[in-house]
Amino acid sequence: MKSKKKGRLFVISAPSGAGKGTVIRRLLELRPELSYSVSVTTRLPREGEIEGVSYYFVTRERFKEMIEHNDFFEYAEYVGEMYGTPKQPIIDAIENGKDIVLEIEVKGAKQVMSLERKAVTIFIVPPSIEELERRLRSRRTESEEKLAARLERASQELEERNHYGYIVINDKVSRAAEEISTIIDGLK
Repeated sequence: MKSKKKGRLFVISAPSGAGKGTVIRRLLELRPELSYSVSVTTRLPREGEIEGVSYYFVTRERFKEMIEHNDFFEYAEYVGEMYGTPKQPIIDAIENGKDIVLEIEVKGAKQVMSLERKAVTIFIVPPSIEELERRLRSRRTESEEKLAARLERASQELEERNHYGYIVINDKVSRAAEEISTIIDGLK
């Protein structure tokens, strides 16, 4: 009897402000067959974000309960907020032959890389650190203190890019998404 083809796991990371969310949205438009793993976070929603689509927004107490119940594939704290990837949707997608995209930060990606050696890892970088700062400032969603923390964290994360299988420069969203789509095609 022929075994069912399993799906692939694509881990996409980037420093805050590098545009990974925007690139992934464009990638999902190009590749509607891809599933997207919606993360859980303790941070407040930004304008335009939708519960269950952008993130699952929960309290810190609920997040801790989920950790205790082993509900996460990975989780990490990032600039004072918690982020995690629910385990069951990933298992279900892969077992059902669907390719799934995880949009996660570097610490979480390291956890996934240690658990899932076959994961395809992609790191999105901004064209420059100056452009990264410009993008973060243009959001106007955070205090100067939080912005400084994100920029410091971004510098640290950029040093981790060589641990990923692929590095994609987000100088233009459509080009970056097409490059990731080409990477996916090359894996077939």
